[in-house]
Amino acid sequence: MIRTVPALKENSVKDNNDMPGHLARRFQQIAVAVFLAEVGDAGFDLTPVQYAALATIKANPGLDQVTLAGLIAYDRTTITGVIDRLVQKGLIERRASPRDRRARELEITDEGRRALRKITPAVEAAQRIMLRGLSAKEGEELMRLLRKAIAAGNELSRAPLRE
Repeated sequence: MIRTVPALKENSVKDNNDMPGHLARRFQQIAVAVFLAEVGDAGFDLTPVQYAALATIKANPGLDQVTLAGLIAYDRTTITGVIDRLVQKGLIERRASPRDRRARELEITDEGRRALRKITPAVEAAQRIMLRGLSAKEGEELMRLLRKAIAAGNELSRAPLRE
């Protein structure tokens, strides 16, 4: 059951910019556009989800696809497509687990490591651009509040974060 919050007063919503869902969607659109522009300008063809998967695989060698999906809060049924594209690009390898034949273990390749090293400045620049209208203190506060709101709603997601 979804925990409810007090109802908005009738006619209290003036427009979409008074709705957190709308603002979250708009910020997501901006974040993806900025990421793709910065990473593309740096010569890379990676989406934000592919980047998150690649960085997580590097940090957790040998993890399986289901665990990866939980760590990046991505839908388990569609993580396969992300993995397929990273394999096609030569950035990771997928192989059967020696412990569980049904599971696929993931390893970053040397090319994947090189790509992460080269792409990091572009990803960091994208993060700065996303927060460019805020002071450093406001950026920290936004991040704190986003983490708090996400933690409170994590289990409501189709793809909850699993640590």
